[in-house]
Amino acid sequence: MLLKSTTRHVRIYTAEVKNNELVGSDNVLTLDIDPDNEFNWNEDALQQVYRKFDDLVESYSGFDLTEYNLRRIGSDLEHLVRSLLQNGQISYNTESRVINYSMGLPQVEPQN
Repeated sequence: MLLKSTTRHVRIYTAEVKNNELVGSDNVLTLDIDPDNEFNWNEDALQQVYRKFDDLVESYSGFDLTEYNLRRIGSDLEHLVRSLLQNGQISYNTESRVINYSMGLPQVEPQN
């Protein structure tokens, strides 16, 4: 049975990708970060999210795989994305098809 957790910037599926399609799995979680390309990402920021995801999944080892637990992981990752934005490690993608500043207004450097 395919379970999923969907937040604005994080999607988690109990599935793996095969031939460009999601195939349900009881042993694999697939993470989709920022599916709408709302942010500009660098490799370091992406790796922080992946490491946090791995840590969170490990912390739920031994618990039942439920939508509730997936939502908790997704929510924690969403908070990490917000902190990356607030710390200037990622920025809004002004070329995105949707610009809604869902994590707050962008920081603007004052001009002298």
